[in-house]
Amino acid sequence: MVLFCCMLICSAKAGDKNKVQDKFSVLPSGAVQLDGYLDGYIQKSIKNWNKGVVPYASFVDFFRNGRPQFALGEMWGKAVRSGCMFYRYTQDPELKRIMEATVKDLLSAQRADGSISCIEPEKQPDASDLWERKYVMLGLEEYYEWVNPDPAVLNALIKHADNIIYLIGHAPKTEITDVGWSATNIGYEACHVESSTLFEPFMRLYKWTNEQRYLDFASYIFEAGGTKNYNVFEMALNNVEPYKMAGHYPKAYETTSLFEGLVEYYRVTQNPEVLQMIQNYFNNVRTKEITIIGNGGSDQPYHPMVAGEAWGNTAVEQTNPDITRMMETCVGVTWMKFCSQVSRLTGTSSAMDEIEKYVYNGLIGAMKPEGDGFSYVNLLNGTKVNGEGWGWMFDSLHVTCCNLNGPMGLAYLPYVAVMRTDEGPVVNLYNTATADFVTAKGTTVQLKIETDFPRSGLVKIKILSDKPASFPVMLRIPGWSEKTSLSVNNKPVEVTPGTYAEIRRKWNPGDEMELQLDMRCRIVDAPKGSNRAGDHFNALIRGPIVLARDENIDENYNQPVNIVSEDGYVNIMPGKSSDGADSGMEFRVPVEGGFITVVDYASVNNWNGKHICTWLPTAE
Repeated sequence: MVLFCCMLICSAKAGDKNKVQDKFSVLPSGAVQLDGYLDGYIQKSIKNWNKGVVPYASFVDFFRNGRPQFALGEMWGKAVRSGCMFYRYTQDPELKRIMEATVKDLLSAQRADGSISCIEPEKQPDASDLWERKYVMLGLEEYYEWVNPDPAVLNALIKHADNIIYLIGHAPKTEITDVGWSATNIGYEACHVESSTLFEPFMRLYKWTNEQRYLDFASYIFEAGGTKNYNVFEMALNNVEPYKMAGHYPKAYETTSLFEGLVEYYRVTQNPEVLQMIQNYFNNVRTKEITIIGNGGSDQPYHPMVAGEAWGNTAVEQTNPDITRMMETCVGVTWMKFCSQVSRLTGTSSAMDEIEKYVYNGLIGAMKPEGDGFSYVNLLNGTKVNGEGWGWMFDSLHVTCCNLNGPMGLAYLPYVAVMRTDEGPVVNLYNTATADFVTAKGTTVQLKIETDFPRSGLVKIKILSDKPASFPVMLRIPGWSEKTSLSVNNKPVEVTPGTYAEIRRKWNPGDEMELQLDMRCRIVDAPKGSNRAGDHFNALIRGPIVLARDENIDENYNQPVNIVSEDGYVNIMPGKSSDGADSGMEFRVPVEGGFITVVDYASVNNWNGKHICTWLPTAE
């Protein structure tokens, strides 16, 4: 392992001369404008959370006056980074003023030694200090990148980072894996993965400054292995399953955040073994941990003391009736962000399939109806949402880590919905939108996307420009869409599920692509976990949308049924409202002896104490 790390560190010192080129890149701020379905959730969150109830000044006071509970210093950075990403999308002047004011407030709390910390210098670092400082860096970095590249902000980041380097490292400094709280707070051997997540903000700072000491510190984090007793990078290289990483505490949220930093590290070091670690972690989480709604992590049966926040072989165990907490919102959003990194780095469509699955089910399914918060954890059967978890009460407002992370997931939607290669646009998410880009030869083009997806699978994309231009358009063909049709100006184009369709041609103004996705309802057998509870459950998925029975409209929501299907598909029918109109995503499902009513998982409102049934029990 020593030789392996030395090789990586040597390559890191030369890496800035020839950086890895991503397959996809993001479009400029404001270039993608969504409308309709997804934008409705975004606007609610901006209005009622980021511009509504978030107590920014109270978050800053933790740095000025100290904190009454561990880790509260994370709150400022989490709130600000989603606010800055939302500003990137909306260019909303009111949101900008809010971000400018709170950043100015935070900078006034920076100490003479450079630290922006909740504890006094002589007591630094305590268990959660580095984790909090990580989010200080990320909040300031999002502000600097998307809102205002103010030199004072970069200078504050540099002083803050230099103070961390002064404190953390090999003896006589404090080792980074000796700082943390995870696992020791529940009686297990130390994990301390949270502190090593400084990996990502240090790599971002290095890319802006090209200062070798920041890359050296990132290499130190990598060499330390991420946790106190286990080298999770080496374990990923060896294809260890996520729920077996880091011993007793494979903390899903923090470990995935750590691997976000590893992607940034690979972009500089270019080491193929680092790329393999990233790919192995992505594939193992995708296949072993992610549930039907796109999120993962659980308490039972492997990590009963971890409140549903650890990897738990969740893809297999998701129907285990012993599970009481699973799928923390912080996990889902961080997984979504990591998938965005993998997508940009490798161009794989499977990463965007994962984002789509989480967005339409787990993410908006965790959001409060008015957008003023998110569930801490979600269940598939039982009470869907649960706001109880780590956080703090500000007057009558209970703020949790998941309240703060959920909006970041929404803020990422326009960031990933349409991206680009060096030559042309890449359409990843199908939502009514416009996307502006400039071709390699300088022609300004707009894609106009019209659709009511996911209510139907019809998507029309029109090319708008002042003159003809040659460039490729890439369209994601979801892996779930077995029968997909695509045409350009009514001429059919062959496509393959689970790939990108690349249409390379000379485009004339007004040219139109028409995509018809396969929205047939699929019946899915449940996985068979440790207690084989999945032997008696099925689920229904229409396109990317998971369907469920809702106690609000069906008092028999959890009663066993035998669904009538043929060749894996179910002939469901749109539900009707009281006036006879199509009610949206409510459907009648044929079962032996009649019909049941199902709706999309995301729209089920269990904040009133009602229940949901996603994995449907079968009748004997």
